[in-house]
Amino acid sequence: MRIEISGLREFGKLEALWRALEAEAPDVSFFQTWTWVGCLAEERFTDPVVVHGHEGGRTVALALFNRRAETLFLTESGDPDLDSVFIEHNGPLVSASAEPGAAALLIRAAAAQRGIRRVVLSGVSPALAAASGGVAATVVDRVAPHVELALHADEAAYLASRSANTRAQLRRSLRHFTRHGPAAITRASGVGEALCWLEELMVLHQERWHRAGAAGAFATGPVRRFHAALLARAMARGELDLARVAAGEVLLGYLYGFRYRDTLSAYQSGFCRFEESNDARPGLVAHLLAITAARQAGLRRYDFLAGAARYKLSLATGATTLSWQTRVSARSPLAALALARGLARRLRDRLSAGRARMEGD
Repeated sequence: MRIEISGLREFGKLEALWRALEAEAPDVSFFQTWTWVGCLAEERFTDPVVVHGHEGGRTVALALFNRRAETLFLTESGDPDLDSVFIEHNGPLVSASAEPGAAALLIRAAAAQRGIRRVVLSGVSPALAAASGGVAATVVDRVAPHVELALHADEAAYLASRSANTRAQLRRSLRHFTRHGPAAITRASGVGEALCWLEELMVLHQERWHRAGAAGAFATGPVRRFHAALLARAMARGELDLARVAAGEVLLGYLYGFRYRDTLSAYQSGFCRFEESNDARPGLVAHLLAITAARQAGLRRYDFLAGAARYKLSLATGATTLSWQTRVSARSPLAALALARGLARRLRDRLSAGRARMEGD
């Protein structure tokens, strides 16, 4: 594979190339599509670096970075406000015909450029990060729970596989809400309705996080602009999954997700607050309805994305791990510091495990 690295001034040309490769690549998440990557690209990628992998005269791999000083950010801007949209299942786009390890080769080539000291890889597989060269100066791993929809024939079989506690919570919540009427999930039918629902979702989401003393996922203007633009782009391509959940006339809340190929990614949510009963768990009910609908639609996976929230673990049938890493050259002083920290951490873990074994004896 021949690798070419260049700057970029015309995102339209890259879009055409990206979409063509996206269509033939076998393993692509929604977060690797141009719908996400290209959303507000001119605003987000102020100093873009494109890495092409060529074989036999055709492009078989692509990666887009943004450069800020001596750091490259894979498919991110490097601006914390813009990047708070939180990319997951990230990585270069690679054709089925590309040589093994092509994604890591693109990252290694980008990192080897003159003047580059760090590469930031957000939401990638740990295996890709490890193969990307250099040393991990920072690492944050997050579990990403999911439901394998084909494991169970229907909702009853799926519920039977959940813990007794989860089943009891769902039964009580459904009983509480269905007093008002059948629990139902409805998807937005047009951009206008979707934008209205998204605004209501953001209000509910922000209220919940403000009560917890946190900023919430929709706290800034750039994030709101991104999602307004993303919603329209995703709906035009049949990739938006924005749903309203209600029991009769009682609103439970909204689910905001993306449907790509055989996966529904549950990206964000906003739920009403029901203080009158501890049995009222609108999030559990909403996700159960969404999981059932995804199975009926013939999808393979309902992905909760990163985070070990209790409701995700209660409903999930499996999980993957995603990693957020900063990689530096092995010759960098930062690498020596990272290696020393890693050694100290492993020593602490070993000592802790030894104490636990002795206490157990």
